[in-house]
Amino acid sequence: MLTKAPHLFDDATRITAGDSSWQGSAGEDYWAFVGQFGGATAAAILRALIDHPQRAGDPLALTVNYCAPVVQGAFDLDIRLVKANRSSQHWSVEMTQGSAGVVTLATAVFAERRPSWSHQPATLPQASPFEQTLPYPSKIAASWVKQYDFRFVEGEPKFGSSSPAPQGSAQSKLWIGDRTPRKIDALSLMSMSDAFFARIFHVRSELVPFGTVSLTTYFHTDLESLAAEDITRVLAVADAKIFHRSYGDQNGELWSPGGRLLATTTQIAYFKA
Repeated sequence: MLTKAPHLFDDATRITAGDSSWQGSAGEDYWAFVGQFGGATAAAILRALIDHPQRAGDPLALTVNYCAPVVQGAFDLDIRLVKANRSSQHWSVEMTQGSAGVVTLATAVFAERRPSWSHQPATLPQASPFEQTLPYPSKIAASWVKQYDFRFVEGEPKFGSSSPAPQGSAQSKLWIGDRTPRKIDALSLMSMSDAFFARIFHVRSELVPFGTVSLTTYFHTDLESLAAEDITRVLAVADAKIFHRSYGDQNGELWSPGGRLLATTTQIAYFKA
């Protein structure tokens, strides 16, 4: 059942307009290991863009480069419309925090989605229903993890495994929803596109120092169509192709229960192992 009280996710991504910049605040509810969960940071940036009075169209792509940890407390967003044409807008956003200066750099594309030919070659991955899949009893202490309901269909991480060899698979398939149910919107997709556990955790069956460096999410639905889905969870799949000299990739898909591919995502991340 959807809660009528303000949702923690909306509190965490709340943005207010200022004279020369927009302001928000990072709190403890979506805390990661050394800073705010990157998905919440990206969602706050996307909220500011969606709410911007010059915005036209729907989010098509958002890239966030994480320059430094986003610590608890206030932050400023310097938002600039770089270029606009008849069908698309290109934006840049700098997030700054006090003496730390710039902590994230983001670029976004918004576009007018017009009626056109449509075809989805990709098919919904087979999965047990959400209700028939057990919640994951997370062993990760980061507070942001507690805000989500993870239900692994395949590829559940095996932390502390007594048999470290062979290395595990980087692939996983799971349902993701807010722990306190919330209707899926573009902000949800943005945040959940970073909600996959680090692929290296799955492969090595242990937690190692890790951090997203650059994340790009592509949206394959418009805001109106997404609202019409009226869903509170997505089926998510994630995988990786390489870990090499301190950096590794990660890619993922977010699906509606009805079979629509809502978003795809890719990132490059740092690790120490």
